[in-house]
Amino acid sequence: MIFEKIPTVPTSEELLNKAFRRAARAKHGKRILDRKTKLKAEESMLLTAANILNDNLTNTVRKFPSFDQMPPFYFELADILVGVEELRMNLASLQWAGNKINDLARKYVGMMRESEDAKVVRKQAFGRIASIVDSIDGNLRFLNDARNRLRKLPEISEGPAIVVAGYPNVGKSSFVALVSSARPEIEPYPFTTKGLAVGHFMRNKIRHEVIDTPGLLDRPLEERNEIELQAISALKHVGKVVLYILDPSETCGYSLQKQMHLLEEIKKEFTVPILVVANKVDISSPVEGADMSMSTLTGQAVDEVLERLVGMIKITTENMRSDMV
Repeated sequence: MIFEKIPTVPTSEELLNKAFRRAARAKHGKRILDRKTKLKAEESMLLTAANILNDNLTNTVRKFPSFDQMPPFYFELADILVGVEELRMNLASLQWAGNKINDLARKYVGMMRESEDAKVVRKQAFGRIASIVDSIDGNLRFLNDARNRLRKLPEISEGPAIVVAGYPNVGKSSFVALVSSARPEIEPYPFTTKGLAVGHFMRNKIRHEVIDTPGLLDRPLEERNEIELQAISALKHVGKVVLYILDPSETCGYSLQKQMHLLEEIKKEFTVPILVVANKVDISSPVEGADMSMSTLTGQAVDEVLERLVGMIKITTENMRSDMV
């Protein structure tokens, strides 16, 4: 997955401890016989510490993926979860710190060679370096938090995918659990799904994905929260077809009128085919405007809904191929 290889980002204290321990070992490895060897030992301490810090900071920057080459789906999710511009600014601070530490090390090595006491100069250098690293502690902590959040994103391929959408608690997670390998958390209250969950199933030797999205609420885009924006990003970028689930019984806590209005908004916003399915037919009557009905509680017609969706994906894929010819 695109964010999986990002390593843990250390704090400033952890970086300094590592660098200064290695520096101390570098000095202990040298025999101090006269002023010249003493100077070499102090230089070795300073350069070792500077190299360790610069290497760690540079490695952290390089391990974050390039946002300019990232697929739009992951770019939008990263922007929603942590803010791409903030990520870039914090990574730039680490790059600045690494370069500054290298410059300081070279400067103080020159000062050591002209000083009567190289140890005093080296300690001054360590103080300046420690101040630089301490100044980016907030950046390091931000990046580690971003790393932890981004690594939780599911891996979604460019293959055939079904995005399951609708109001909270209408049965989206139950459908995904019944038809795929995913085991999303299912509880009888809204907003159980806090992010995207991806399941897989095979049809005709082709691996399909089914994506469980957080519940969408019928309100303007600028008023939507982080969880809802993830669902919208999935709808825009990864779905070959959308399963929109209605709850005619309204036990989800939202009126059918509101659910239908959200459906109309989704149809206006997105161009992918949409299959509208009324769930909970075991406790409600069929509803006008639904293409099919099912019950994720009893399993009634769930397989038929899935087969219909697979057929819609096949038609969509064939149409896309013909448009490219």
